[in-house]
Formats: sequence, structure tokens, C-alpha cells
Amino acid sequence: MTAPYISLSALTFPNIDPIIFSVGPFAVHWYGLGYIVGILFAWWYGKLLLSRNDLWKNNQPPMKPALLDDFVFWAALGIVIGGRLGYVLFYNFTFYMQNPLSIPAVWDGGMSFHGGIIGTTLAMYLYAKARSVSVWSMFDTVAAGVPIGLGLVRIANFINSELWGRTSDVSWAVYFPNGGPLPRHPSQLYEAALEGFVLFFVLFILIWVFKKLKKPGFIAGAFVTGYGLSRIMVEFFREPDAQLGYLAGNWLTMGMILSIPMVLLGIWAMLRANRQAVNTKTT
Repeated sequence: MTAPYISLSALTFPNIDPIIFSVGPFAVHWYGLGYIVGILFAWWYGKLLLSRNDLWKNNQPPMKPALLDDFVFWAALGIVIGGRLGYVLFYNFTFYMQNPLSIPAVWDGGMSFHGGIIGTTLAMYLYAKARSVSVWSMFDTVAAGVPIGLGLVRIANFINSELWGRTSDVSWAVYFPNGGPLPRHPSQLYEAALEGFVLFFVLFILIWVFKKLKKPGFIAGAFVTGYGLSRIMVEFFREPDAQLGYLAGNWLTMGMILSIPMVLLGIWAMLRANRQAVNTKTT
């Protein structure tokens, strides 16, 4: 019998070194660089948006661009703490309850986007309240640039040969060095494209063409909805975490379960933003 998914056209893994360079015990990884560049881009892009009066309601940005300088540290804390705790709670709870000293070991891998967005959202809320800034506009400002960081981190996941997809016979399937003998979907690149660059382009059009920043909360809602839909779509091609597997049948995964509420919440935020804009016009 012929083995399934044997593809003569499948691609060989490029085998890029996950470490960009190292000096003694200090090493710079593509994965860490993806986070750093993503945070810096969102910071720069947010300041650019805040410098454009015409993009905002009543031609008045919700805060001065310089306020984002202080928020970068808060955002980094929210991403790292939330992402790590999210992974512990959602993906490997039993292991970490048995090995609690491993919880802070972020360098060993294990981050959850859903946990990261919860941590960052809390950081944005607290920061906006402390600075007397509109919470919804704070969400919009930060969300606008986040997809680029997501795309870069997913590319780093590919370089690390982790979070690969299910076995496949498509011509662009990849033989991952730690993914077994069969070719697999490069699902990390699917995520990089959808959650990262396609979503950023959609938000770019909504902001610069349709001026949706004038409706506080709309861009944040569009980001959350777009990410949730993209993640659900990619989960059909992504291999579920080994310690969890499929939660139902041969298709339902933890990533889907965590993303469905995001889609609903994002739709609610966009509807709320539109409703608030209508109410403002009629009063």
C-alpha cells in the first residue's frame, strides 16, 4: 500500500538558524526579534495616526503622540505576562501545576496570543484610565499596528520549525525537521499572511480610506474579529498542540474555542461604534 501524503513536489525546510547571532551566553533569536520589532512598529504607527487630526472624531486625536512612549513598557509587560499565563492556563495547565517553577521560564517557549491580548487589553485599560484617555480610542490606536508584529512572530515560528500544520500532499507542503516523515502545511505562514499582513491591509483601508477611527472602538473591533476569523480558518490546517489534541471529532481545537468569543466580541464592538456615531449625530 502506498503511504499517504507522499509528495514528490513537497518543499525541503530551509533550515534557517533560529539564532541570528550570539555573543557568549547572549543570543538574539528571530522569535524575540519579531516581538521587539512588532512592538516598536505598533508604537511608531500609533504615533503616526495620532499626529493626523483628520483621522479622528471632530478632528481631535484622543491623546498626544508622546503618551504612547510611556505605554510601550506597559504593552511589553501585558504581552509577556498575559501570553505566558494564557499558555499555562489554556494549553498546558496540568504540566505547570505539577512544575510551577517552570511558569516564568518564557525562554523555554510557550506563549498564547489569546492570553497576550487579554494582558495587553488590561494594560491599555489601566493606562488610559490613568492618563484620562478614551479607552476605546486607546484600543483603536494600538490595535491598528498589532498585525505586523503577529505576522513577524508567525514567520519566526516557521523558522523555529514549531506550530506546523497537518500532513498534506499539496505542492507547497514542507518536510519539517521535527514534524515526522510526511510533508505538512506551513500553517505558520498561513497565519503570518492572514493574521498579519492581510489584516493590517484591511485595517489600513478602514483607517485611511473610510476614516473609521472617527468611530471609537470600530478599528479595535475589526482587529479582534479579523484575527478571530483568521485563526479559526488556519486551525483547520494547523496541527493541534500534542498535549491537547482535538477537543471534538477531528477538527475542533483550543485555538478555535478561544477565537469564537473574539469574533463575537469584535462584531459587538463594531456595532457599538456605529450605534454611538448615529446617536451622536442625532443629539
